[in-house]
Amino acid sequence: MHLHDLTQFLSELKENNNRPWFLWNKPRYDILRSEFADVLAALIRELGKFDPAVGACNPKKAMFRFQRDTRFANDKTPYKTHFSAGIAPGDKRRPSAGAGPTYYFHIEANGTLLFGAGEYLPPAPRLKAIREHVVNDATGFAKMLKNKHLRETYGDLRHDEGKLQRPPKGFDPEHPLIDYLKLKSYFVWKEAPLDLNAPDKLVPQLAQGFKDAFALVTWLRSVPETHEEI
Repeated sequence: MHLHDLTQFLSELKENNNRPWFLWNKPRYDILRSEFADVLAALIRELGKFDPAVGACNPKKAMFRFQRDTRFANDKTPYKTHFSAGIAPGDKRRPSAGAGPTYYFHIEANGTLLFGAGEYLPPAPRLKAIREHVVNDATGFAKMLKNKHLRETYGDLRHDEGKLQRPPKGFDPEHPLIDYLKLKSYFVWKEAPLDLNAPDKLVPQLAQGFKDAFALVTWLRSVPETHEEI
């Protein structure tokens, strides 16, 4: 993928985030989008080597829409200023679709690569099921947290998004894992600069990063399914 062209396009879009500019530059976007699909196809092949559950994913379905949903947003700019994708079994990469753990990454205009895996803000029934599994499989959860590759690449589970101030209802406030029971997301991620001059390194970098998060993905897949309405 032409990473210089991608970051240049995104940088210009940040300064001209409007429909006329985008339509004028859509041929550039179409080329970049096609190249991004090729990156995803190669990445999915690599992921399939250690996680067969995602080996048959459709690269085009893994790409998130470039158009922003502005219906309830104060910011009415129409387009995102990053390219992003989520890879999950059955191409269900959205929490509302019952995705379960997902591999996610995006590329920003400033050349930053963000990648991670897990469940980001899952629906309430799923979140409750995860918390219950933390309690019921405390030993397995603690073992997962100590996984060498997970910790070396990501550190601990991220607490950035909406950690509860109080214990969730129905859970023991004295539980030794109470800080994890307060989480609203069970997700790890990392930011790294893109090597714009070595686009061939992107897929191996992402594949290794996702492989390092596989312990978390595996544990989350062991959470019993819930059939409650979401």
